[in-house]
Formats: sequence, C-alpha cells, structure tokens
Amino acid sequence: MSSDRPTSGLVAFVGAGPGDPNLLTLRGAELLGKADVVVLGDERHRPLLRHSRPEVEVVEGDYLRHAAAGRVVVRLCEGDPMLFSSISEEAAACAAAEVDFEVVPGVPSATAVPGYAGIATTESMPEFRIVNAARDQDWASHAACPGTLVIYQGVAEAAPVAKALIAGGKPDTTPVAVTASGTTTDQHTVVSTLGKLQADLKNAALTEPALIVVGEGVGMRDTLSWFETKPLFGWRVLVPRTREQSQALSEQLISYGAVPEEVPTISVEPPRTPQQMDRAIKGLVTGRYEWVAFTSTNAVKAVREKFEEYGLDARAFAGLKVAAVGDATAQALIDFGVKPDLLPSGEQSSEGLVEEWPPYDSMLDPINRVLLPRADISTDVLVAGLTELGWECDDVTAYRTVRAAPPPAPIREAIKGGGFDAVLFTSSSTVRNLVGIAGKPHNVTVIAVIGTQTARTAEEFGLRVDVMADKPSVSHLAAALAEFGAKRRSAALAAGETLRKPSQMRRGARRRTAK
Repeated sequence: MSSDRPTSGLVAFVGAGPGDPNLLTLRGAELLGKADVVVLGDERHRPLLRHSRPEVEVVEGDYLRHAAAGRVVVRLCEGDPMLFSSISEEAAACAAAEVDFEVVPGVPSATAVPGYAGIATTESMPEFRIVNAARDQDWASHAACPGTLVIYQGVAEAAPVAKALIAGGKPDTTPVAVTASGTTTDQHTVVSTLGKLQADLKNAALTEPALIVVGEGVGMRDTLSWFETKPLFGWRVLVPRTREQSQALSEQLISYGAVPEEVPTISVEPPRTPQQMDRAIKGLVTGRYEWVAFTSTNAVKAVREKFEEYGLDARAFAGLKVAAVGDATAQALIDFGVKPDLLPSGEQSSEGLVEEWPPYDSMLDPINRVLLPRADISTDVLVAGLTELGWECDDVTAYRTVRAAPPPAPIREAIKGGGFDAVLFTSSSTVRNLVGIAGKPHNVTVIAVIGTQTARTAEEFGLRVDVMADKPSVSHLAAALAEFGAKRRSAALAAGETLRKPSQMRRGARRRTAK
C-alpha cells in the first residue's frame, strides 16, 4: 500500500468523461490507483479499472459503509459529476454521515462530443447554452439563443424539440447534428436541419447517450471532422495473436479508429525436453558459437527466460554476433539489452536473412557454428542457407507452438457470420489455426495478410486476400489495412454511395447511413 494513500475513509466522485476511457483526468486515474472500492455506475466505465489495483473491490449500491470503515471509495460518474447528475445528493449523504468526500470534475459531453464530431460550438458564437431535455424547458427562450444550443438526453424527443424551436422562432434551416455514443468507436452523427430532422432520424436508430447540437457551428463538420473519418473508424478487427504479442498492433489499429479483438490461435509452451536448450545456453556462455540468430520474439523470450533461470543477463552475449529476422525481433533484443549486428534490409524473413548473411571465412571467423533457438515447427530455409554458406548450425527447439483452445461461441459466430470487418493474418499458422478452432471468416470480411506465403495459405483455404503488407511486419500490415479502408471510404464518397463497414454488407445486417 502506498504511503500517500489516505489513512481515513474517503468517497471520491470521479468524472468518467464522455465515453472515451482515455479522457479520464490525471486526478481521476490517481484516485482509482488508490481505491479499495470502485462503484462503476455504468458498465461502460469498466475499462477504467485498468488504473486500479488488482485487488480492488467493485460494488453496487451502498458504498458509504466501506468509507465509514476507513476504505477509499471511487464512485465513477458519467461525464462531469456536477453536470446534470444526482451526485450532490450523494455528497450530501456523505456529509451527513461525516465521511470525507472529494469531487473530481470530468470532461463533459457538452464540449467533448462536439469536438469529436467536428462541430465548432463557440467559434464566432456569442453564446453557448447547455440544456437537459429530460427536464421542463422553455424552448421559446432557447430558440432565441443567438449561439450554440447543446441538448442532453433529447434523442427520443428530438423531433418535437426541433418543432418547438421552430415554433419559438428558430429558422427551420438552422443546422443541427445528433451524435450518439460520442467519443467512442460506436460514435455516429446525423447532420440535418431543424426542418428535416424528423425525416433524417427516422432510420438512424440512435439511442442514448446522445447529444443534440443546434447552431451554425454544425456547418464546420465537413472541415473539422477528424474522428469518424479515420480510415478504419468503427471497424471490428480480429487479431489472431495473444494479447502480449498484439499490444503494439492493437494500439496502432486503435489509432486508425478500429476496435481490435485479440483471439489467440496458438499457445507457446516450453520444449518437452529442456536439456537441449540447457546445453545451448551453456555453449553460448562458453564460446561455442560465433553467431546467434533469432527468428521471432518468442525465441528471444525463451532465451531470456533461460538466462534469468541461470542468473545471466545480456552481458553473456559479449563477443557474439547476433542476427534478427525483423524489426519486431530486433526490438525484443534491444529491450533485453542486446543490439543486433545483422538485420535484413529487404524482406524480413529467413530468406531475407540468408541473403545478407556473410559466408564463413576461416581467416576471419574463429568459430563456424551458429545457434538457432527456434520453434518446433520452423522450416529449414535458414539452416539450409547457412549450411550452404559454410556455417554449422545448432538448430535448437526453444519453444513449442500448439493450437490454442477455441474462442467463446459469440466470437466463433461473429467470425463465420460476418461480424468482423477484417482479420489480420500474421503467418500461415494463424490461418490454419484460426480456421481450425473457429471456422472460415465470412466472405464480407476483409482478409489482410503479412506476406506472400501467408497469402498462399489463405487462398488454399478458399479465402479471398484483399490486403497484403508491402513489408512483412505487423506494423506494415496494419498500415496497409488502413490504406485499404481510406481508399474504400474515398471511393464510396466520390460515388455518392452510402458508406458502410464490411460487416454491414452482409445479408440482414443493420445498416446506418453515415453523413
């Protein structure tokens, strides 16, 4: 327990923001890290628990007793706690119970959602007014507002509100935007005018939480829209890798607006007999090898774990030459404290590594042996190539790859039923294993592959390859999918067609028009 945590009970009313978990304030994150108890308030706030300690208790209902017992309670609140909420009543209850409390403001939807929707709320506007449609309002008075009107909880009554504003003197040509699920990848905005709003919302199927913005700033959306125009906005992308392997890839996909879902297709396990690796590590330390070649991040991890088992560190590589098959493997080595001496400048594969590997020269190389710590299912391309160059190879099984367990039924149904917009295949084995544990992706799903061999395997399984990385790395694969999405979006807009995600193209899918 950290020394700066309060010693007595506390209830912190923390604004969770408008939806995007990254909009939580620093103070909110700090208190979540100290909390003994968290009251979510809404399941949409669950991602914020990543800031909490593993042992934090998540509760519902009465939380005062926890604070009275000396515990730190964080009560997460929608948006800003003091804006259209009942937090004042709960804070008053804390005061009556003589329990210390704190209110941490959050980013309010009134400013964040228009910002994410590309709507200028105060640019050259003389007034900015926020109202709650769930409470009695004088719409004639609001119609006289010369600036921007932001309306909370009004989506169900949007048409009557529009009529009331027109009746109050607002021109029926006044721009209006309705944004649902603002600041999240489910965000959807309908742009209209007060006079046409009812017709334009008829098939939009918008639900709360939603925000209505009325005013000339809506007209800036074509210029300022940055969130919903991301190349993969709202795409549900299947990443058939473990969470540990896919973290950087998922973050890159999120930056393009996608919603990545990791589904492991392989499980990495130690070799059945560890003696071979034990001998290899001993030989590495005693000078048996001139080179060590790493063909995956898993190989780096396996060697690193063996080093830790024997109390060794990166200094044991002193005097050795180290090769890495690609950028990701090289980064894993650098994180370990080892800078690779050889990295393919062209194709990042075993073939690319062999092309740049120097031939054995007895005058320059005192030792002609290479250590290859690899998976049990690795191909012989590298061994054959190095042997031809005059090197002797110790091909050692550093880890085993086995097929992972099938994903949950909803994921399998989404894969086969077209619920995913795209799937990224990072190797031939991910193709074989995904099909084996979950079935073939639906034909509307965009298939993106890391290279030519993976493309051939996908085609062997009857899959249509839509995207291939220009270089065999996961970062280039994600970038290639984003480029595909951007071109697809541009083509639809140029043709005046309704913009739909791939998953919305399947029969029976609910379709919404993006404006």
